[in-house]
Amino acid sequence: MHHTGRKIVVKLGGSTLEGLNEAFFRNFKALQDEGYKVIITHGGGPAINRELKKENIESHTVNGLRVTSEEMIDIVQSTLIGKVNPALVQQLNAAGITAIGLNGFDGALLESTYLDQNLYGFVGEVVKVNIQLLEALTAAGIVPVVACIGATKEGMALNINGDTVASEIALAVNAESLLLVTDVAGIRIKDEYQTTVTETDIASWIEEGHIYGGMIPKVQGAVACLHAGIPTVQIVNDALQGTIIKKEG
Repeated sequence: MHHTGRKIVVKLGGSTLEGLNEAFFRNFKALQDEGYKVIITHGGGPAINRELKKENIESHTVNGLRVTSEEMIDIVQSTLIGKVNPALVQQLNAAGITAIGLNGFDGALLESTYLDQNLYGFVGEVVKVNIQLLEALTAAGIVPVVACIGATKEGMALNINGDTVASEIALAVNAESLLLVTDVAGIRIKDEYQTTVTETDIASWIEEGHIYGGMIPKVQGAVACLHAGIPTVQIVNDALQGTIIKKEG
């Protein structure tokens, strides 16, 4: 059964990007065969870290966001747009998935503004998504692959958190689900992966210390997406299997 116009946004995390497996491509094609229009967004933390190290540039985060200096934004931009994005597009095309690379500058896709220049430097938040561009591509059977670089009206590149870009695009296109692909098969509590969880579960697990580290911003971002109106958010591995986060009730 084909579902016309049903959309899913898939966000690929840094470490997953470096080694997508056959199961990912197989399950991705299955989504397309079911009639879903799929949009991919990605970051590139590991690749950016390597480039910064080469230049002897120290990097740190505040509230889970990478503080980005003027010198760093050039490296972040050239790494994501020049290396990570084309490599991913090539992998998808080689697997028989027609894909095209995009970033915030293309067709003013991600119009952005500074999140808090004094605190984070060249880090942005999305003001407006060019939905028409994404709709035109997905309607033609092309998968947009969006690097998380935003652009100001004046043409300045801004580094935007990958999960943020994914949720903003998912909301803008009215996606049915947002898949956050990471290197673990979802949320694990006491050595057991959870299949379906609610916001209440998440809040108590954070409080009890069962959810910690990098998983905290991920689940909080997921909950924010639910609040904003995306029906389900899933934290999955590269075989697209993991935990479904749903609203209460």
